[in-house]
Parts: sequence; structure tokens; C-alpha cells
Amino acid sequence: MSPARVEPDTRFYAGRLAARLRMLREKAGYTPQEVADAVGVKSLRTIYDWESGNSQPQITQLPVLAEIYGIKIRTILPEK
Repeated sequence: MSPARVEPDTRFYAGRLAARLRMLREKAGYTPQEVADAVGVKSLRTIYDWESGNSQPQITQLPVLAEIYGIKIRTILPEK
């Protein structure tokens, strides 16, 4: 009998991703509104939700974020 599957603590990952997104934006000198405009999200609230861990960018938005910040996509994602 195999052990019960344990789901990852997504709150922890979401929190780490949120902190990274905010740090990258601030380091690049962008406002949340500038990032929202560049990514093409309709609501500034989306950026706040990403940076607070309430939601995460879609996979298709990662290349855009990487381009905005001048980094590789893998740099956006938190380490294990």
C-alpha cells in the first residue's frame, strides 16, 4: 500500500512567487499600472493579486513579464 498523496502547500509557493513578482517590478522601477498595461491585463487589481499571492499569472503571461523585466522566464519562478 502506497502512502497517501500529499499536495504541495500552494500558499507557500504562491507567497514566494508573489514576493518575487513584487521584487522584480520594484527593481525594474515599474509601477503596478505600468506592468498591467505592458502585460495587457484589464485590471490593476490583477497585479495586486499576483503580488499578494491571491492569484498567479497565467503561463502565457510569464514570457511577457520576463521581457518587461529583462530576465529569463525561469528567474521569475521561485526555487524549490
